Amino acid sequence: MSAQSSGWPMLAWRGSYETIARCFGLHAIALRRIILNSSQGNNGYYRTSTPGFMTPAVPSSPQMRAKSPFLSPAVPSTLPTLSAPVHHPSPLGDNAISNTSYFSTARDIPGFYVVIPAGGAGTRLWPLSREGHPKFLLDLTLKGRSLIQATWDRLLPLTSASRTTIVAGPSHVSSIREQLPDLLSENLFCEPTAKDSMAAIGLAAAILAHRDPDAVIGSFAADHMISGDDAFLAAVAEAVEVARNDYLVTIGIAPSHPSTAFGYIRLGEPINIKNAPNARLVSSFKEKPDARTAASYIATGKYRWNAGMFVMKAVTLLKFLEEYKPEMSEGLRKIGAVWDDEKERNAILEKLWPELEKIPIDNAVAEPAAEVGRVAVVPATFGWDDVGDFSSLSDLLPAEANQPRVLGDPSLVLTDQVAGGIVVPGSGRLISCLGVDDLVIVDMPDCLLVTTRARSQEVKRIVKKAKDHGWKKLL
Repeated sequence: MSAQSSGWPMLAWRGSYETIARCFGLHAIALRRIILNSSQGNNGYYRTSTPGFMTPAVPSSPQMRAKSPFLSPAVPSTLPTLSAPVHHPSPLGDNAISNTSYFSTARDIPGFYVVIPAGGAGTRLWPLSREGHPKFLLDLTLKGRSLIQATWDRLLPLTSASRTTIVAGPSHVSSIREQLPDLLSENLFCEPTAKDSMAAIGLAAAILAHRDPDAVIGSFAADHMISGDDAFLAAVAEAVEVARNDYLVTIGIAPSHPSTAFGYIRLGEPINIKNAPNARLVSSFKEKPDARTAASYIATGKYRWNAGMFVMKAVTLLKFLEEYKPEMSEGLRKIGAVWDDEKERNAILEKLWPELEKIPIDNAVAEPAAEVGRVAVVPATFGWDDVGDFSSLSDLLPAEANQPRVLGDPSLVLTDQVAGGIVVPGSGRLISCLGVDDLVIVDMPDCLLVTTRARSQEVKRIVKKAKDHGWKKLL
């Protein structure tokens, strides 16, 4: 989501330099640090209003130390890092709120459990992101915190370590434990194989419903960027209030431009629920549209981006599953009932997990439930980006006028008559560009990607070709 899109305020920049913590075992570089406008203060560890992508640090959690499996230690390289602008959220709806007084002095929501699905290989960011070290393990915030660490930091004020859970695959468990030492071992749910979001979130719901039948759960992806923490926390707190009334609740993002990369939510009638003044019914979910359709959606003012954030009672989600996907519901309930017994867990996972349907939560329960008025949406007032490709990544980087963005050491990039685009000098070699515009150049020690910003959404196609041609070790 570009901060420079029409309708967003101009960004004010001030800069200073600081030493960025070592990442992936490589030498850090000095980069420009994004700080608040002069009208905003620096209150140290935690801010009443956290700006942009600056999430509050948790003292007990160390800086990211994970090493990339694809950077050769024999080649002097500099890990690319991302500088993110401060986003200013735009008010939505008639009753949009983002005020901290909603929480008074304590933000903890009793009975609220966080679920963080941490999956996917981030193929659209290949070769920066790999199967063994996907996007959510990368530090893209200039704060020495990976995306999953930033997600943990952001949500912790609403819950606690004892009520924060993560669903991940076997290949990522070790890295997650290293990056999140405060995560309780019993709250890291390892799914044997990826089965899409319904199985991952449903697994967590089944386990938590067995542990606490009154649990309200909120599912938030591990690899998204959020700007404006107070507005985010207020929206989640409002969604919890709606969820307690047996709704499946999603959070709708204000579209800054007619994106074809996201699904859309059409807003329905307001819901009269105490402490939830912004909540509305979901009229319908829309798949990723073409550009003309996306523009028509935005023109109505009745659509929001679907960021895949869901809040609901754990038992409510299982009831929806029982109605719309009964076989899946039965399998997950059986797994959840024995999860805390390791021996029984392994046996039942081996038997039932392969039979579970691979389907997104939107298609499995959200869309059919919306048709009968059981899905609500809380319009959001915070900035959001899923950093889904190199084009969106470049929008988050500062650059001089008509110059390409550089993700890494700018001294390794020479340009002449070059405009736009993004260059990632990850191999340590000099990259020189003459008379080319809007290119994506990702130079890693083991491979090189060259494409255009316009086609950056299609990088996964070249990843598939690399796999088909026997280059699995690079994926």
